[in-house]
Amino acid sequence: MTTGPRIKKGYKAMLAEANAEITTLSVAEAKARHGDPAVVFVDLRDPRELEREGLIPGSFHAPRGMLEFWIDPESPYHKPIFAADRTFIFYCAGGWRSALAAKLAQDMGLAKVAHVEGGFGAWKKDGGPVAAKAAHAPPEKG
Repeated sequence: MTTGPRIKKGYKAMLAEANAEITTLSVAEAKARHGDPAVVFVDLRDPRELEREGLIPGSFHAPRGMLEFWIDPESPYHKPIFAADRTFIFYCAGGWRSALAAKLAQDMGLAKVAHVEGGFGAWKKDGGPVAAKAAHAPPEKG
């Protein structure tokens, strides 16, 4: 049996560190915040996940791989929504990516950050509202 290179810190340790430092909201707490104009729900999932499963209505989609660049105002990819004085509630499918993303956003300087425990799966299971995400239409031919 071959083993790969040793890593210094695995995902379990990273999740434990993140969860010790961030605010985690239950689905009930997150649902109570849904619709609050001072709150932005941030969906970190891959576009295919959104198309397949839907999303929390009114969510802002920020693919996990672009988050650092979209948050940083000095980045050419910066999204102004992250400069707003709002609370950002991150979610993914099951709560792992969103825990790491919430810690990252907090470490970068966003002051009001949380994530949804159990992610979108728990949200749907608890009867949270879900909106359909349309598949991308092919470009029009001109």
